[in-house]
Amino acid sequence: MSAVPSTANVTLCGAATITSAGISRAPLPVRRGRVAASPASPNYRVDLRDHLIFPGLINAHDHLHVNSVPPLRNGAPFSNSYRWIEAFQPHFDQPDVAAALSWPKALRLRHGALKNLLAGTTCVAHHDPWDAALDAADFPVALLRDYGWSYALGWLSYGPPVRESFLATPTEWPWLIHLAEGTDATTQAELSMLDQLGCLAANSVLIHGVGLSEKDVDRIVAADAAVIWCPASNLSLLGRTLDPRRLAAAGRLALGTDSRLSGARDLLDEMLVALALGELSPRQLLELVTTRASQILRLPWRGHLAPGARADMVIVADGGGDAAASLVGVRRADIRAVVRDGMPCIADRDFADWFAAFGVETVPVTLDGKPKLLACSLADPALMAMEPGLELSAHRDVSAEACHV
Repeated sequence: MSAVPSTANVTLCGAATITSAGISRAPLPVRRGRVAASPASPNYRVDLRDHLIFPGLINAHDHLHVNSVPPLRNGAPFSNSYRWIEAFQPHFDQPDVAAALSWPKALRLRHGALKNLLAGTTCVAHHDPWDAALDAADFPVALLRDYGWSYALGWLSYGPPVRESFLATPTEWPWLIHLAEGTDATTQAELSMLDQLGCLAANSVLIHGVGLSEKDVDRIVAADAAVIWCPASNLSLLGRTLDPRRLAAAGRLALGTDSRLSGARDLLDEMLVALALGELSPRQLLELVTTRASQILRLPWRGHLAPGARADMVIVADGGGDAAASLVGVRRADIRAVVRDGMPCIADRDFADWFAAFGVETVPVTLDGKPKLLACSLADPALMAMEPGLELSAHRDVSAEACHV
C-alpha cells in the first residue's frame, strides 16, 4: 500500500474488537497506520455497531507467484512432494499452464498477494527467492522480510543450501524449510536428518510435517521449533495431513495455504478445511492465523490489535454467539472490510465515506457476485483478470474513471 497520510487518524466505534486478552468494546483508535492508545486529532470516526474487528490474518506459507497456475488433474495421492514435483514437469507443456506462466512474474506475485488480501490476509510468508517486485511500495500485502530459508532436504537444486542457510540466519529470525511432506520412509526420516545437520532449533519453522511421528512432534516441541500446517494441500497431494492437536496446544503451529497450485483458494477456505477435520476449535484456528503465526514468524507488530500494532484488520458483521466462529467459516465476499494501515482496501459499498475521508480513490467491483469498492491501487485490469470472481462492476461511476480502468 502507499504511504499512510499524516492525517490518517481514525477511531472505530461501537464494534467488538478481538484481542489476545478477549473481546474489547472500547473504541479502537488508529494513528498513522498503527493502533493507538488514544485518539489523535484530527480524528475520523467510523460507526461499526454490530460488527466484529479481527486482526489482519497472517498466511504463514504461500508461493505467491503460482496461484494462477492450474493444478494437476490426476495422479494423487503421491507418497511425497518430490514425486508430485516430478509428475508436474510434463504439466508445464499444457496450454493452460503455459498461458498462466506467460504473465510477467511481477504481476503473478501481485496476483498472489491480491488473492490473500481479498480474503482478509494482510501479511504473508512467501517461500521462494526474493524478487524486486516484492519491494513495491504499493504491494497489496505486507511480507515476512527478516528470515532465512531452504526449499527441502531432498530438493537441493532449488534454493539456498540447507546447513549454510541455517547457519547464516540470525537466531532471532525464523528459518523456513519444507520438511516431512509425505507419507513414506523418505520423508519420515527427514526430521532426524535435519537434526543431524544441526538445523533443528528454536527458530526452525518446518513446513507441512505430514510424515512426523509422535516422537518427532515431541522433539519439535522440546526444541521450541514450529510447524506450518497446510491441510488442504496435504489432503490433495498426499491423501492425509498431520494431527495438529499436540503442536497447537504447545503454541508451535501456524496455518498456511501453500498456493492454489495444490491448496485451498485462500486462508479462509484453508480454515474451513481445518475446521471440518474436527480436531481444533474455531478459537484455536483463529490463533493459528493471528497470534501464533506472529510469534512463530517473529512478527511482533502483527496478528493482534494492541497499541503499537499495525492497524491491519478484518471487519465482519457480528452474527452473535462465539466471536471466532464469525470469522472461521465466513466467505471472502461476506467480509465487510479489509483494512491495511488504518485504511480500507476493499469493502462493502456503504463504507464509501471511509475511503473518501482519506482520499482513497475506488472502483466499483463485484467479488463473487457481491458489490464492493476496491482501492484503485489494486484495480489494475490485468491483475483483476487473473482473479476468478473479481470483476469490474457493470455500472461504472466517476471513481472508476479515476482509476483509468
